[in-house]
Amino acid sequence: MKVFRNIGHFRGGSSLKTWVYRIAVNEAHNHRRWFSRHQKPEIAFAPNDETTGPHEENLTDPGRSPFDLTLNHETRVLVENALAKLNPKFRVAVVLRDIEDLSYEEIATVLGVSMGTVKSRILRGRESLRKILEGRLEAAPAFSLSPQTVE
Repeated sequence: MKVFRNIGHFRGGSSLKTWVYRIAVNEAHNHRRWFSRHQKPEIAFAPNDETTGPHEENLTDPGRSPFDLTLNHETRVLVENALAKLNPKFRVAVVLRDIEDLSYEEIATVLGVSMGTVKSRILRGRESLRKILEGRLEAAPAFSLSPQTVE
């Protein structure tokens, strides 16, 4: 762009090729000067033979490992298959309570049944799930069907 904008300033004392080359070299110098003025201090992430200062950090990935992601996927598939085997009345109650996190009152309203029926269906549904999943899942401290556990 500088060449096109400044073509009127070309005096012809050298070839056009030399003049364009000089513009490119000057722009490279300008860019380097600007970069060195605006450069932020860098922090090393790995040990270096020359420096072993306090700025070095070991960064860990806060995300889940591929193993954890695969395990969660397999657990989700097992739970979904187990839910599919449940009596539909129990399945709806368990899903609304443990996955959708609705209160017993809300579930009673949605299903049009009494609070006692809701509690009974959830209890029976959870017990059926436990029997279906028994021996298929590792024992966890507190297994829950909440959205945070099953992804």
